[in-house]
Amino acid sequence: MPLDAMAILPSRSARVCCWQRFAHSLREGDGTLHDPPLILAVDDTPENLEILRLRLEANGYEVVTAADGEEGLSKVRDLKPDLILLDIMMPKLDGISVVRTLKQDVSLQSIPVILVTAKADTQDVVEGLDAGGDDYLTKPFEHRALLARVRSMLRQKALHDTVESQALRLEDQAAQLAAWNRSLEQTVADQVTEIERMGRLRRFLPAQVADLIIAAGDGDTLLQSHRREVTVVFCDLRGFTAFAETTEPEEVMTVLSEYHSCLGELITRHGGTLERFVGDGLLVVFNDPLPCADHTEKAVSMAAGMRDAIDEHSEQWRKRGYLLGFGIGIARGHATIGQIGFDQRSEYAVIGTIPNHAARLCDQAKSRQILVSQRVFGAVEPLVEAVRIGELSLKGFHRPMPAYEIVRWLG
Repeated sequence: MPLDAMAILPSRSARVCCWQRFAHSLREGDGTLHDPPLILAVDDTPENLEILRLRLEANGYEVVTAADGEEGLSKVRDLKPDLILLDIMMPKLDGISVVRTLKQDVSLQSIPVILVTAKADTQDVVEGLDAGGDDYLTKPFEHRALLARVRSMLRQKALHDTVESQALRLEDQAAQLAAWNRSLEQTVADQVTEIERMGRLRRFLPAQVADLIIAAGDGDTLLQSHRREVTVVFCDLRGFTAFAETTEPEEVMTVLSEYHSCLGELITRHGGTLERFVGDGLLVVFNDPLPCADHTEKAVSMAAGMRDAIDEHSEQWRKRGYLLGFGIGIARGHATIGQIGFDQRSEYAVIGTIPNHAARLCDQAKSRQILVSQRVFGAVEPLVEAVRIGELSLKGFHRPMPAYEIVRWLG
């Protein structure tokens, strides 16, 4: 049955105002409606379609039409309209079959459907609503009722789109959060592994060597044997053997702890690398693994600082009845440097005559003496007050070696 073609269309200003109010009502929802909203009218009566098109377009909507159920389904799939006005009684494919098909398609089931039927077809309305229709209108229907139904369905569609969009956004955020959590777990695991590795390295290697290996990520290359000119400092306590034989072990360890803590701070400050502990002896190397152009100056400056620092501790030890002195030997020259040991234990070591030379000079040093080789003296002569000791016969060396005592550091 044709719709009432004599209904009076609203004025242009009224149509604009109506659409503005509707747009405002959807603004907060931020749905995915077309702009303007797209409505599909499906009816086998051309007069009905034309009147629907005129009335809806006059109120700011975009309208497309279909003459039967099959054409309607095709246009729904192609255009994804915001609302469908669907006549129930049609040839080929009736409206109820169209509704059932739409509601079974996940991509189309959210499009609201207003069923259009004759007033006498109550059973068709019930069957259409059971099939998934969202609302209905009977023919002929009043113009305001049509627009009210359209606005109501479009509001619901906008709200549905907003909820769906937010749900998808939440799913994306949850997936992203899960990915971040996995990344964070992996990062934490990697950091724990790195900390454990650093701990192992620091137990067996000097701090500078461990730090370089960690930074470079390639300890094998860094620890390969190589030859380099270095300055080596060897120092130990005078009278320590007698002290250790006559003193309780706990007190011996306390004194060693005080001694090592005092010297360790100075080694770090001057950029030296503590290569080894030998009881009360310490061997410190300069210019490896960290290159240092003025390595001999730093070594002698550190030695002078050590002597002054130990002077303060010696006074405290004397008050406790311990007579301990402190001597230092320093030598400069080329040495072989690298990793020694086996798979379960390895160390960074300086090998050759230079560490031996420094150790033998230390053996000859009296308490508070800093004895240095000819090459060390030559490198720092303008920066020190020194006296020539003469040539010393050192164990392991075939000829006497010239030596100098550093009286005072002037640099």
